[in-house]
Amino acid sequence: MRRIATVPARANIIGEHTDHRGGLALPFATQHRLTLTASEREQGFTGKEEITSLWKAAGGWPADLELVSEIPVGAGMSSSAALCVALALCIKGDRGQMETCLEAQRIEHELMESPCGLLDQIAITHASENHAVTIDFSDLSVTPFRIPEGWKFKIIDTGIRRHLKDTEYGRSNVSENDWEKHVNEESERVREAISCDSIRLGELLNQSHISLSQRIRVSTPEIDNQVETVQSTKGVLGARLMGGGFGGMILALVDNQLEAPGDLIMPSQSAVLQEIV
Repeated sequence: MRRIATVPARANIIGEHTDHRGGLALPFATQHRLTLTASEREQGFTGKEEITSLWKAAGGWPADLELVSEIPVGAGMSSSAALCVALALCIKGDRGQMETCLEAQRIEHELMESPCGLLDQIAITHASENHAVTIDFSDLSVTPFRIPEGWKFKIIDTGIRRHLKDTEYGRSNVSENDWEKHVNEESERVREAISCDSIRLGELLNQSHISLSQRIRVSTPEIDNQVETVQSTKGVLGARLMGGGFGGMILALVDNQLEAPGDLIMPSQSAVLQEIV
């Protein structure tokens, strides 16, 4: 038996750091892909040591393992979640979207020691072309949202890499009051985003970054300076730090793809498992 899991990266339009606290988010899968191929063998494991170690610890069966990825690591595009979804699919098979999400989260919590929520896993398993999904983390409901044609996004690399387990993510001294304000206001920005035009969405992205930086403090002065530079660039309607924080990618909403900096990202298909017996 051979199983091949092809898993996308994740971009999040708005709704950052809301998944642990019952808020809302509006992510989509991008065209960047990770592919894990697991070919069954009678005994033993072959492949890169870091992958075979994770595979065995996650309960994987004897296999030849090959991993190919174009998702940048530590860049706020869910490289870890994509790998864990691929592991869950190849080891367990396709047991349904949410069960795959929960198994991938378990792997990331227990084996990668990363205190992640479920935003990334849900985004990359529930995606569809030209759509984002609205996720309500109070009940894990997922609603497709067709992205308007006028919404074009680019990502700009800050050049700063981080792993969530090595940061203050989930361990910061942010007060409960500030967390509550951030999640409530960020969730309200999600509600407004699904019915607004691109000009207003740009303003919402800028507001989101202020909250990420000043209220829950997952940015840095260096990143703030980069975000401000992007926000003031011709062709950019709004921008914010994307992902867990402390590094990675800046998400920019653009109205002129030629003038705006960065690489264009496209809403793409969800994770796919191919099984060859």
